[in-house]
This record gives sequence, structure tokens and C-alpha cells, in this order.
Amino acid sequence: MCPLTPELQLSRAIEDLLVARNLRGMATIQKELSAGYVHRAAKTLFEAQGEILISTGFPVIGTFETDGPVGTIALYNALEALGKNPILVCGDPLYSKLVTDFECLQLAINDLEGAKQQALNFYESRDIGCVVAIERPGLNAQGKYCNMRGEDISHGCANFDPFMTFAPCPTIAIGDGGNEIGMGNVIDALRELDITPSVTKCDELIVADVSNWGAYALIAYFSLWQKQDLLADIDCQQLLAYLSKHGSVDGVTRRNEPTEDGLDATQGEALITELRRLTGYLPNE
Repeated sequence: MCPLTPELQLSRAIEDLLVARNLRGMATIQKELSAGYVHRAAKTLFEAQGEILISTGFPVIGTFETDGPVGTIALYNALEALGKNPILVCGDPLYSKLVTDFECLQLAINDLEGAKQQALNFYESRDIGCVVAIERPGLNAQGKYCNMRGEDISHGCANFDPFMTFAPCPTIAIGDGGNEIGMGNVIDALRELDITPSVTKCDELIVADVSNWGAYALIAYFSLWQKQDLLADIDCQQLLAYLSKHGSVDGVTRRNEPTEDGLDATQGEALITELRRLTGYLPNE
């Protein structure tokens, strides 16, 4: 057996860290993925030329949850620091909250056929290097979107699946429960979980206890390769406060508070600290 390269060893350590809490069964799903997926996804993004689409926004009680947008904004900022051209892709109400501060593309709500045409038209006219979905609802086998409680949320959900399906470039997805875009890659394993799974696939799937954390894992590799501690620039509390001010809710508690999936900002900060240790920017304790 060939010895693991340092970067594959790092990827495995990061992949284990992302599901260490196993809040929604992602440690089980991780076993179905080929080790090194964080490294492969990060390398794809780091080398991508052209614009990079990043979609997020999971609808919850008429607004959007904090998990997804926090990691998306952090990834957007990191890609800009690398000199790349990211575009945030989302539907309302999230789009209207972000468009004044970021380069954004708006998705229609509950219009799958329109989304297919939008995706095809967009790809005909733009040079896209990579497409990323972070905590983005994925279509299930019935052609609907369901939340973690099994409720049909299609009426308030924007359609990003066609942008993944028709992408002329590599696609990456991050999810934490099984009903997100990309989980079609592990559909058989998801039958063990109490979830209505998404069937939409991607080229590289990253699973995490909180989807935001998967974005931080990608940024950890950027930091390593760029020789710049980009993780140190992420302010979880500030990002959560920014979204909360714009009307976000925690996806688990459904309250307008600066938390993610029932966890306060210190939990994301602790994970970032561990990633900075793994990449050599902080000493081991």
C-alpha cells in the first residue's frame, strides 16, 4: 500500500473533524465517500479559471437560515482574496439582502422549468470555472424540496439544481443532513437516516455537521497553498450578526438569533481554530 501524501493525510484529518459531532448522521455518510474529497474540492476551486458560482439559501418560515450564507460569504471573500471572481446565487429574500454588498445572481422561486432555461442561457454567455452549492435544498425523487422535518417547502424555494446538472465545469456541494444538493451521490446510504433525501448529484460532495464548516475546510487549503492565513479573516460572530440583522433564523430553533443549527458562534470559531492548527498557522496544544 502506498503511503499517504501529507495533503491526503490533512484531508482525512479535516474530513473527520467536520463530522466529529455527528449531529445528523454525516459520520455515517462520510464512509461512503472516497477519502480526500476536501482536498480534491479545494484544489478544483483553487485552480478554477473564470467566474465561480456559489449558491446558498435554505428557506425557513418565510425567510432564510444562517447555515449556508455564513460559509458562503466566507468562501466568497476568500476567493476574492485569491483574485478570483465569485458570484453569489440565491433567491429572495436572501438575494435582496445580499445584492447591495456582493455580486449576485437572482434565482426565481418555485419555477423549475424557468430555472432550467436560466441556467442554459447563463452558461451560453459566461465563462464559469466552478459551481458550488452550500446548504442548498436539492430536489427529491418526487421533484419536490423538503426540509429536515419532512415538510414540503417547494412553494418558497428557489431552484438551483439545473445550474448543477447543466454545469459545463466541475461542481461541488456541501451538506449536513441529506436533503441538500449533492446528496444524490450517496442516496443509498441516506436511507439509514430519517430524512427525505435529495437526488441531485455533484462532482465532489463534502459532508459536515454544519454546512458552513465545510466552506471553512476549503479555505484551510487556500491558506496552505496561498501561504496566507485566510481563516484568520473569518469573523463568525460578525457574519451571524450581519445575517441576523437582515432577518435570518437559526434553521433548528427557527428564531432570529446569531446562531447556526442551534450552536452559537463559539462552535464555528473552535472549528476554525482546529483548522488553523492542522494547517500550521497555530501551534498544537
